[in-house]
Amino acid sequence: MPMAQLKALARGRAWAFSDFELKDTVGKGTFSRVRVVKIKGASDRTPIALKILRKGDVIRLKQVEHVKAEKQIMSMIEHPFIVNLLGAFQDDKRLFMMLEYVNGGELFSYLRREGRLPNDHVRFYSGEIVLVFGYLHNLHIIYRDLKPENVLLDSDGHVKLTDFGFAKVVEERTWTLCGTPEYLAPEVIQSKGHGKGVDWWALGILLFEMLAGYPPFYDENPFGIYNKVLQGRVDFPRHFDMKAKDLVKKLLTPDRTKRIGCLKPGVDDIKKHKWYKGTDWDLLMARGIQKAQRHRHHQFRRRSKRAFRNSTPPSMPKKRKQRADQTKLRLLYCFLSIEPCLRLCFFGSFGQISRLD
Repeated sequence: MPMAQLKALARGRAWAFSDFELKDTVGKGTFSRVRVVKIKGASDRTPIALKILRKGDVIRLKQVEHVKAEKQIMSMIEHPFIVNLLGAFQDDKRLFMMLEYVNGGELFSYLRREGRLPNDHVRFYSGEIVLVFGYLHNLHIIYRDLKPENVLLDSDGHVKLTDFGFAKVVEERTWTLCGTPEYLAPEVIQSKGHGKGVDWWALGILLFEMLAGYPPFYDENPFGIYNKVLQGRVDFPRHFDMKAKDLVKKLLTPDRTKRIGCLKPGVDDIKKHKWYKGTDWDLLMARGIQKAQRHRHHQFRRRSKRAFRNSTPPSMPKKRKQRADQTKLRLLYCFLSIEPCLRLCFFGSFGQISRLD
């Protein structure tokens, strides 16, 4: 079903959890899980992703502002390369977010299986992310949580950015420390205040990781990662494309006032970079460009152990570990405790309720 029809269906009635036929669990976090569901009795059986959040855990972990920001910002946006919000509702114990279902898996899984990705695949994925960031930044929204785990792929191989819990509307700068250690920009670590430039820094990290098979700043300890980020030394593997290397260097410029994407031309500077030469941005936006090889999550090819070993730096484990929810838990102190009256105000935005927990 087209997105416009899905949204019209979702917003055309009051929903209850009992309205859905439950299918597989496709995601699980500290205080939420995501279930694939279908609407009971609907003529169209298009699957929907239902994000279920437990109110008690949201309050206990001081994540009210986190969840509030995610719901508010996702209500503001709609883009072909974002997991779009269809609607939201609640009951006494839980909050529910109805989301577009994306069935191609995570970029993280693809990258882990392949070791590193071909240049044309990286250009394709990163180009679609550039379009998302250009769209968000035009609305003064910074995303702040780019990483392979948050880049989903649809059945045609197109990008779908998910998890807007750290996103924020920012006119100039904000000082909140949040994100994933390997992807944090220097200005975030140094508490200098940050803005849209943190997304372009994170794009540079992701570009490097897709092309090299590992992040440019790595350590077993988050503080070791921070030290390496502040030192700013990036060691490129020999196979690294020279045009991509130039773009990564410009994205990983420590001085945010000189970082590509942060200058007067904004996103156009990145679109015109030689790495993207020949890219038809309008056609890409219209989903008219297909990745070189379509894939589904279960069809990813495994590279040989030798190929993966050759793409891994000596200081990094051969079997790359997934950055789990502990990353966000380490940064929970960035969120303030919310008073009960504000909790009521927030939960009320999902619909009337009789109690909070």
